[in-house]
This record gives sequence, structure tokens and C-alpha cells, in this order.
Amino acid sequence: MNKTYLKLSLDLDFVLIAVTASLKDYVLCHKINTNLNFEFYKIDDHEVYFNTDEAPLAFSKYYFFVEEGEQEYFLVSNRNSEGFLVPEMNKVDFFLIIHQFIDKEDLNFIISNLNKMPDIQVAAQIDVRKLKSKENLVM
Repeated sequence: MNKTYLKLSLDLDFVLIAVTASLKDYVLCHKINTNLNFEFYKIDDHEVYFNTDEAPLAFSKYYFFVEEGEQEYFLVSNRNSEGFLVPEMNKVDFFLIIHQFIDKEDLNFIISNLNKMPDIQVAAQIDVRKLKSKENLVM
């Protein structure tokens, strides 16, 4: 009997910025919108199934689209009352996910401005491929 194997590959073609800030998600979005001239708005929560026989966990999610360059930005909470989106990053409060190409200069501008905000303890780029729970970040 022949066996067929299905190889699953995730689309990990995005930039991930970990943000530590002890703020409510909507407050952080407002501050980012004000300081970086973004226009984040709330969309449906990001749902992740950790166990197939249990209900999914929901994490708040915000969205911003830049027509020039067709970049999509997502701001997703890493924690809710029942656990973490990425458990190995339990010190991180939020993830900023950037889809489509962003040049180093623009990326450094975003990270440095996030780090200048008084309510953000740290914002740093993370290599998605090194995370165990990377599949939880696929939008």
C-alpha cells in the first residue's frame, strides 16, 4: 500500500514586532494612531484552536491598510483571560504584524517611534521562524 504524505507550509512572509505595554488594546491603538499617523480600527477577534475538542481562544485584533505599497498592519493582543496567543513569549503584550514588503528604513522608523512612546516598555522585531507557536500568528 502506498502512503501519501501531505506537507503543510505556512505563509510566514511577514514582519513581527513584539510590543510590551501595560495598556488596554484600544488605548495602545489610539496612541499608535496618534504618534505614527496610523489608522488602526477594531476588527473581529483572532481565534485560535489550541485543542480540537475545545472552543477557540479569542484575541483582540486591529487592522490598518496602506494603499501605497498595499501593506497590511495587524495589532493583536498576546494575552486574554485564558492564556497566551504565543505562550513562549509570555512577557509580550501585543504583536504588530506587517504583511507585504517594508524596507528597513520604514521598519526602523516604526520600531524607534514605538520605543519613544512613554507607555511602551519595549518594541522589538522577532524572527517568526524561531517561534514554536508561529502558526498562531498566521492571519
